[in-house]
Amino acid sequence: MIHRKKPVSLFSATILVIANMIGTGVFTTLGFQLAGVHYPFAAIMLWVVGAIVSFCGALCYAELGAMMPRSGGEYAYLRRIYHPAVGFLSGAVSILVGFAAPIALAAMALGRYSRMDFPGVNETAVAVGAIVVLTLVHLADVKFGCQFQNVFTVGKILLIAVFIAAGLAMPHPHRILPESLGQVGSLFNREFAVGLVYVSFAYSGWNASAYIGGEIPSPEKNIPLSLFLGTLFVSVCYILLNLVFLLSVPAAKLVGKIEVGYLSAKAVFGAGGAGLMTSLICLALVSTLSSMIMLGPRVAAAMGEDIDTLGFLAARNKRDVPVRAILVQSSIAMLLVMTSAFNFVLTYVGFTLTLFSCIAVLGVFVLRIREPELKRPFKLRGYPFVPAFYLLVNGWMLCYLVIQRPVPSAFCMITVGSLLVLYKLLANRQCQFSSLPEEKR
Repeated sequence: MIHRKKPVSLFSATILVIANMIGTGVFTTLGFQLAGVHYPFAAIMLWVVGAIVSFCGALCYAELGAMMPRSGGEYAYLRRIYHPAVGFLSGAVSILVGFAAPIALAAMALGRYSRMDFPGVNETAVAVGAIVVLTLVHLADVKFGCQFQNVFTVGKILLIAVFIAAGLAMPHPHRILPESLGQVGSLFNREFAVGLVYVSFAYSGWNASAYIGGEIPSPEKNIPLSLFLGTLFVSVCYILLNLVFLLSVPAAKLVGKIEVGYLSAKAVFGAGGAGLMTSLICLALVSTLSSMIMLGPRVAAAMGEDIDTLGFLAARNKRDVPVRAILVQSSIAMLLVMTSAFNFVLTYVGFTLTLFSCIAVLGVFVLRIREPELKRPFKLRGYPFVPAFYLLVNGWMLCYLVIQRPVPSAFCMITVGSLLVLYKLLANRQCQFSSLPEEKR
């Protein structure tokens, strides 16, 4: 048996987590949060709560990823824990929603920010062009894709460090501390719960290295480490970045705005400096796009390996690139760019991703109860409180989202129902295929 060399090092896996997390959400969602919670203090607390919840999720995925170090993320976990149908639902949602839709959102944000520097530019053309170019990069070679990713992500980290340092050094910052008990009380209302949807989208990606577990050496050690290091780093950056946004621009001027990064950069650096920072934010979004274009097809390829009727997605070239899976994902993302509204897609993605991450975290309980003797290279400390906290906060958020935003929530349920029907059709077809005599296949 020939063992192929695994190309994704611990450093690259950690960088991939950072790249996949830091992107569209942190530069675009604060305005939507402020439209609901209104107060800067409540907005900052959204990001603090989001950091704690994400780290709890990363701890749970570390246990699952070390036990099941196969590429595919939730698809591989839920297939093993529950049933192939649940794994299929998760994998299909990852392809359609978990990666294609966030790719579309990042590309749309890139188009919006590009227009700040070049007012006459067509936002949609920039978005589609970015997806095409980065798809070609990741079609070339896995190692080259990792190197490309590392360079852009390191640049993104330096950008954020400079931005935070300059913002915190501003001589006349705006007030963000609570002025009344009413502002503190806003942390427990329904608007705060809905605001967590935007934050959960921004933090999504903390599980990134779990999607390429089969391509990481010593996965039982390196998957947990990459999840911890990446999530911790990004959590600190997010809280500080949003602090800078709110210190530099009055909250009232950010409400409902997508380009909050531009408005903050203009306040911190002036008009000239804002143009440079906007260009750097565009490069940061390129890094995010690159990471998702690299990760998503691993889920589709894993599904193709297990389901005969999706076998075409498993095809890899001589450099181990899942070519067809990449092309399918990028095509869906470009379609979404040309047809979807930013805020609607954002809410839809946040609801759907949170739902399936909760099902995966629930799997920690299922395996501990059903298979207590199963080998666990990494065993979660803080069980059962850590997964329970993750499920409690996200369950609270999802309940309020169904009440406050019924349309995106309904679309999520329609998506899941449609995919369940598709699974049944594919399963029946596979059974019929398997029952044929060998000479007729």
